[in-house]
Amino acid sequence: MAVREIRPGVSWVGVIDWDRRLFDELIPLPEGTSYNSYLVKGSEKTALIDTADPSKEKEYIENLKNSGINRIDFVISNHAEQDHSGAIPAVLKAYPEAKVVTNPKCRDMLKDLLLIPDEKFITVNDAETLSLGNKTLEFITAAWVHWPETMFTYLREDKILFSCDFLGSHLASSGLFSTDEPHVYRSAKRYYAEIMMPFRANIKKHLEKIGSLQADVIAPSHGTVHKNPKFILDAYRDWVSDEVKNEVVLPYVSMHGTTLAMVSHFTDRLLEKGIAVKPFNLTKTDIGELAMALVDAATVVIGCPTVLAGPHPAAVYAAYLANALRPKTKFASVIGSFSWGGRMLETITGMLSNLKVELIEPVIIKGFPRDEDYKALDRLVDTIAEKHKELAILK
Repeated sequence: MAVREIRPGVSWVGVIDWDRRLFDELIPLPEGTSYNSYLVKGSEKTALIDTADPSKEKEYIENLKNSGINRIDFVISNHAEQDHSGAIPAVLKAYPEAKVVTNPKCRDMLKDLLLIPDEKFITVNDAETLSLGNKTLEFITAAWVHWPETMFTYLREDKILFSCDFLGSHLASSGLFSTDEPHVYRSAKRYYAEIMMPFRANIKKHLEKIGSLQADVIAPSHGTVHKNPKFILDAYRDWVSDEVKNEVVLPYVSMHGTTLAMVSHFTDRLLEKGIAVKPFNLTKTDIGELAMALVDAATVVIGCPTVLAGPHPAAVYAAYLANALRPKTKFASVIGSFSWGGRMLETITGMLSNLKVELIEPVIIKGFPRDEDYKALDRLVDTIAEKHKELAILK
């Protein structure tokens, strides 16, 4: 991939991973990703900000060699996770004079993960700076924006914020900048939902912290570079706010059609009440799509049959996911069925302990739904409608 200039003396030297479809053996990547690395050439020194995933190490080093830079003085490590840091040992081998600049927590992680010797590090703390001559890098600690050691780097003279994972997206694109904002918005929301949402409270603080920087450009570690920072900052402010939408997210699984009959009736009645509903058949669902839906929804209802006296494993995974991602959802419930008994409901509700939600009376039936069961679902819909009206999101 060719070196691409962002500003005079500031270039993108990363790698596009067009074919990657799974991250951390967990997160689907329908649009691939990029490992963004940035070269900042000052009048006296040159700094490299983050590197690339080890799987792209050879291509990445070739890209650095093609940049025309013969010396790298500093490798700034904003984050120890290997998709950012994995190529640091190869960089240090190719540019032996380079020192790794990072905070103490990240240094310790890099020593453990990549076995980088202690003498190769320069440690910095929050608000410390590093001069490259006519360019100044300022370091901003951002603990638990994702990992405990994350930091941002701000290039003062050019007003560029290198925001690490924050404000990024898993998106492989031939364009450097976020010119197609609706497309980037969707990718960024998916990224936020899958990776950032559990840290919503911390992200609020970090948004406030970087608000005073007046960044003209935001350059994340994945996805496209934002020349219009307001676009992505406004999106994040919305996602991390306490405001929810008049929506019910409905992940479900049905073995023999019983739970599906309940889900179909429930969905129809919600729509009749003017409540948007997003059903997800868990045997066919892209988990990233479910995570995105959880970002804004006021209510989550899990549809689950009973298997061997407990919940279906697919529903267990959905409950675990929702609990781990900690969305701002206000209400939750469960609908489902059993044949002879079990503890399906207790297991599912017990897995939602991280969610600050009001649990609405579930509808759990025996066998295929009868008239009284459908009426119980109607009452659940009425209750959800009242709760949404109390939030003033349903008129």
